[in-house]
Amino acid sequence: MPEVAAIIRAWQTRFEKILPGYLPEPSQTPPLLLDAMFYSAAAGGKRIRPLFVYAAGRALNLDENRLDGIAVAIEFIHTYSLIHDDLPSMDDDDLRRGQPSCHRKFDEATAILAGDALQALAFEILATDPALSTAPRQQIAIILGLARACGASGMAGGQVLDLASLGEQISQLELEKIHAFKTGALIQICTVAPALLALAPAAQKKALSNFGKSAGLAFQVFDDLLDVTGCSETTGKPSQADAARSKPAFPAIIGVEKSLQRAHELRDQALLELIHLPGETDTLEWLAAYAVDRDR
Repeated sequence: MPEVAAIIRAWQTRFEKILPGYLPEPSQTPPLLLDAMFYSAAAGGKRIRPLFVYAAGRALNLDENRLDGIAVAIEFIHTYSLIHDDLPSMDDDDLRRGQPSCHRKFDEATAILAGDALQALAFEILATDPALSTAPRQQIAIILGLARACGASGMAGGQVLDLASLGEQISQLELEKIHAFKTGALIQICTVAPALLALAPAAQKKALSNFGKSAGLAFQVFDDLLDVTGCSETTGKPSQADAARSKPAFPAIIGVEKSLQRAHELRDQALLELIHLPGETDTLEWLAAYAVDRDR
């Protein structure tokens, strides 16, 4: 789908241009903190979560300009989570997106505060976004959805479960629960937020929620595979890190072949939801395929 790949690249290029404009004003922010925030937020990457936002909007015939604030806010939440995940008290990683992690580039205290500031900034963006302010009920629903996705019943809760599982023998079902909290919830709000903004019918909202849930878990299953089969140059972070920390992962629990099979099953489940959507779903289809094929 070369034309779809072109749309994806255009979204990525556009997003890199608009993201810095959402960071705080230099005159109102301590330079060290702003430097650390910019360092991690502007470090590049595939921008998968913003792509999910724009692709879900495309499937609902929404103008992508109305989705910029949502896309940036979710990416800032994701960036804050990466900064904190890399800390010595968490995953203790030296690399992120192919460069020194935030606490290695600056220091641990600055990294913690940069993550804190990015999390707060995400909600400030949603609370002041002109595209959302004209629809306060949808605005509140999106803010609530993101808060839940990154809180105790989402990302933070998943991280606690993840840390508690180190060195433990857990089942595939338990691991999928961890990843549904830690990774899946944030991807799920990426696809649900545009439906909330569009006041989409319940069937369309459910389809996008199910799509995000399945695609998000597919991403994580394949990430576990890449940790075993990939290299640092490809993934942008240390390889074999899960095994080194005795961290439960899909290949260790069900094997490489069955992990790949599970990722493909989840991709197919996600694709089944697309028939319920009124707009172009080609970019959502591309993202579901990319979840289990990072060479695209």
